[in-house]
Amino acid sequence: MKKVFVAGHRGMVGSAIIRRLNQLGDVEIITRTRQELDLTDQHAVKKFFQNENIDQVYLAAAKVGGIHANNTYPAEFIYQNLIMECNVIHQAFAAGVKELLFLGSSCIYPKLAKQPMKETELLSGYLESTNEPYAVAKIAGIKLCESYNRQYGVDYRSVMPTNLYGENDNFHPENSHVIPAMMRRFHEAKIRGDKQVVVWGSGTPMREFLHVDDMAAASVYVMNLAVARYSEHTQSMMSHINVGTGVDCTIRELAETMSKVVGFRGNINFDTTKPDGTPRKLMDVSRIKKLGWESSISLERGLSSTYEWFLANAEQLRSV
Repeated sequence: MKKVFVAGHRGMVGSAIIRRLNQLGDVEIITRTRQELDLTDQHAVKKFFQNENIDQVYLAAAKVGGIHANNTYPAEFIYQNLIMECNVIHQAFAAGVKELLFLGSSCIYPKLAKQPMKETELLSGYLESTNEPYAVAKIAGIKLCESYNRQYGVDYRSVMPTNLYGENDNFHPENSHVIPAMMRRFHEAKIRGDKQVVVWGSGTPMREFLHVDDMAAASVYVMNLAVARYSEHTQSMMSHINVGTGVDCTIRELAETMSKVVGFRGNINFDTTKPDGTPRKLMDVSRIKKLGWESSISLERGLSSTYEWFLANAEQLRSV
């Protein structure tokens, strides 16, 4: 039985990976809270790996936030993510861990990357300025994995998800991403009996969304691919794999689906005085499809299960 360490197990992605591993069984899952193990503490991380005899690592721990947080705390975002990656990846190697999966983000790609974004777009242009420090840290994580593979012959892999949503998401009314923010707004409008919900922008930008349970399934799948199969579709210095649905929708379509799922009966109005952002962000997922994995959770189904979780945790989320 393999001992598997999931770093960041309380987050949306880490908790989903644990659910997936529990479904499959035959693993001993190791977790540590931030209070039990500070991943920015090199000595503590070294001691943990030397004592635990870990076989596999899912590196889902990260300092994350929206545009406001990234703009306000750029030093914290680049420092904390870099040092966590360096500590976990190096100390895992030093303790003899042969298999590790690093979880990145689609923000690693240039602001003006060709659509849909192929893995080869990495480092082909300037990054989006608002989250450049975070993106640079994630790129460094990919290159750390590739460098340890090249020099030491370990098997450290990286996956880059598109926009994620689902159970354990952040539903803060101001600091959350589009799906949880919109879900909370439509829900509260329904409860108050409002006749309309206002959505920022024109509704025309297109975005791709992946349910976190699909992301977890893809992560476990990629982690356990045979080396020959994985190497067949990757290169030593371009080894990361996009994870997404390969399908996008307009923000208007998202809002209409959200209204249906939540049960809001009023009108949806778009505030065109607010910014739209990038016109389109879509991942090219041909590489992971060639490796034998495809997403299976539709947007409406994913939103419905997320809303069920939201309702079950409404009391706790009300204080957020």
